[in-house]
Amino acid sequence: MIEHHHWHPVAAACDLGAAPLAAHLLGQPLALWRDDGGRAHAFADRCPHRGARLSLGRVEGGRLECPYHGWQFEGAGRCVHVPALPQFQPPAGHRAGAFGVQEAHGLVWVRLASRPEGEGADADAGLPLPAFAAEGDARLRKLVCGPYDVAASAPRIVENFLDMSHFGFVHEGWLGARGAAAIDDYRVEPTPTGLLATGCKAWQPQSNLHSTAPAQVEYTYEVTGPYAAVLTKLPEAGTTAVEGWRESIALYICPVTPESSRVWFRLAVADFDAPDQKLRDFQHTIFTQDQPVLESQEPKRLPLDLRAELHTAADKASSAYRRHLKALGITFGTC
Repeated sequence: MIEHHHWHPVAAACDLGAAPLAAHLLGQPLALWRDDGGRAHAFADRCPHRGARLSLGRVEGGRLECPYHGWQFEGAGRCVHVPALPQFQPPAGHRAGAFGVQEAHGLVWVRLASRPEGEGADADAGLPLPAFAAEGDARLRKLVCGPYDVAASAPRIVENFLDMSHFGFVHEGWLGARGAAAIDDYRVEPTPTGLLATGCKAWQPQSNLHSTAPAQVEYTYEVTGPYAAVLTKLPEAGTTAVEGWRESIALYICPVTPESSRVWFRLAVADFDAPDQKLRDFQHTIFTQDQPVLESQEPKRLPLDLRAELHTAADKASSAYRRHLKALGITFGTC
């Protein structure tokens, strides 16, 4: 599948400590672990000896140890010790399935596609990670929100993230109002990773944590990967308690199954004073308003045939996203 060639988030980097951690990606169970140098690794969560879950094991001497018979595997997946036969030198074929791993944006990312011959377990070959320009901006504070386990396909969640016309109904009193639900025209252009939508405007009673008055807010949306997107928000001057307020929010989704997902948000905000939890609470409020609606949608998988559901000019960002997924050949979470 083309999805195997992309990088996907599977865990918050801070949640992967000394003990192995179980995760799932594109239907593949994973065992995540760190070696003695702190480097993250991702294995298929199945010992090649007798099929036990490696995530139930432990890290011993910088190696992942199977909980069943104690076989030990180094970072690239090769078995290097069989306790029942201390003098045995396991051949190269005695190995766990290892996948490429990177850490970025506060998350652990995994790529399931086979690595070219000779690459290490942390190889970053193939397509790049979804970009987040705000990550390198020292004027913005970054933190991760989530995860949220959602009974909806990853593409449905991305499409919701791109949609402004639900603000006055799903987020009434926060990001919108029923009496101000009209969407002005905006521009959508294709990019190598998806699309860029500019000139998006919404009237919002409380556009952010520090809002002091309702504001006209300008949005920019960018799809940065099949299951990733970024929005930036710029409210009218004088409508926030923080002078020069601006924020950028990245949506990162782990497609667990075709109809279930694990979701994180990466916040980049012009606020270095509010407690982390206060910032997370605002994002939590907004997304948990979205979640029941997302989980109610049928079909759960996003239809890529534009004739399957109705569309208007207000939906042109989501329609462009559907066309992009179809052109890319994405099938996991679509129909």
